Amino acid sequence: MIEIGTPLSSRANRALLLGSGELGKEVVIELQRFGIETIAVDRYDNAPAMQVAHRSHTLDMRNSSALIELVNLEAPDFIVPEIEAIATEALVTLEAQGFNVVPSARAAHMTMNRERIRCLAAQELGVPVCDFRFASSQDEFLEAVEQMGLPCVVKPTMSSSGKGQTTIRRNEQLESAWEYALGGTRGSADQVIVEEWIDFDYEITLLTIRHRGGTTFCEPIGHRQEGGDYQESWQPHPMARSVLDQCQNIATQVTDSLGGFGLFGVEFFIKDDTVRFSELSPRPHDTGMVTLISQDLSEFALHVRAFLGLPIPQIEFLGPSASAVISVHGNSDQVVYGNLERVLAQPLTEVRLFGKPQVRGERRMGVALARSVSVESAKDSAKKASNLIRTTL
Repeated sequence: MIEIGTPLSSRANRALLLGSGELGKEVVIELQRFGIETIAVDRYDNAPAMQVAHRSHTLDMRNSSALIELVNLEAPDFIVPEIEAIATEALVTLEAQGFNVVPSARAAHMTMNRERIRCLAAQELGVPVCDFRFASSQDEFLEAVEQMGLPCVVKPTMSSSGKGQTTIRRNEQLESAWEYALGGTRGSADQVIVEEWIDFDYEITLLTIRHRGGTTFCEPIGHRQEGGDYQESWQPHPMARSVLDQCQNIATQVTDSLGGFGLFGVEFFIKDDTVRFSELSPRPHDTGMVTLISQDLSEFALHVRAFLGLPIPQIEFLGPSASAVISVHGNSDQVVYGNLERVLAQPLTEVRLFGKPQVRGERRMGVALARSVSVESAKDSAKKASNLIRTTL
C-alpha cells in the first residue's frame, strides 16, 4: 500500500527537483496535488518551479559535492532531474547510497550525453539510428564532416533545446559551426557529434511511460523547430499503424534498458516506412506541453503518477490539439503580458505563462494551447492565440 504523509511534517514525502523551469513547475503542481512536499533547485533565483514549491535552493547543479551536500541536507524521497546540466555522476553515487533517482540514475547519466545514449541505442541495443561521428578537436571535427559529407548536422554532445546545433550546408560554415557547438554545450563536455543529414518526412515525440502496470504510450506528437528549438507541437501526428508499432517497440527497448519509473520523451525521424531513433529525455518533454489540453492526464501528471508508484489505468485522449510557444524578444526583468481576455475568449483555448524572472535577447516565456476538430484547426487556433499575446518590456 502506498502512503503519503502530510507536507511540512515529520512524516512528509519529499521530492527534490533538479531544474526549476516551466516543465519543472508543472511537475511541482502535480506533486502538490498528492500532498508531496516539494523543494525546487536551479542555478538562478525565482525560477518558475521555485515560485510554487514549498522551498527552494539556488545552486550550480554541475558541482557534485554541493549537490550531494544538498541532497543529504534535504533527505528527499525522490530526486527528480528536470534538466541536463547536472553532475550525473553524483546521482549515481546518491542512488547507490539508497536515494531514489527518477526514473533512474542510469537514465539521467546515459541521456545527459549524446555519446552515451547514441552508443547504447546503436551498439548495445542495435536500434536504427542515423550515421554519426564524435569529435574532440577541430581536426577530428573536419575529418568527421568530410566522412559524413554535406549537408550534415553538428551538435554538442551535451545540450538541450537545440542550443549549439547547426545544419552545415557549405564549407564556409565549418568554423562557426564548430565554435557554436562548443559554446552551446551544457556541462563540461568539449566534444561534438556530427550526424548525417536525414531527409525525413517528419519527426515525432513518443511519450513513453514506464510504471508499475507496464509501459504505456501517449498519442504521437508532431512538432516544428527553428534553430533546433521547438516552436509548435500537435497531437496526434498522423502515421501508419505499422510505423507507430516500430516506434513503440524501439521506445520500449531503450527505456527498459534505462530502467526506473517515469515518463520518457523519445524522439524519432521517419522517412516513408523507415524509423530512426533520434534522442531521448528521461523526463517530460517540451513538445509534450500540448498534453496540458489534449489528455485527461498531462505528461506531468503521468510522470508523477509513475514515479510515485500510482496506477495509470488509461489515458483519455480528448481530441486533436496543438501548442504554440509565446516568445519574448528584448531585455527586461519585468515583462507584462496583455490582451489575455481576447485570447481566452476563443473556445477550447488556454494559456500558460511561465513566470520566468527575466529575458535577455529571446526567451520562451509561455505557451498557447488549443483543441479543435482537427489538428490543422488546433494548430491555427494555438498560433492565433500566441500571436494575440501582447508583451511590454
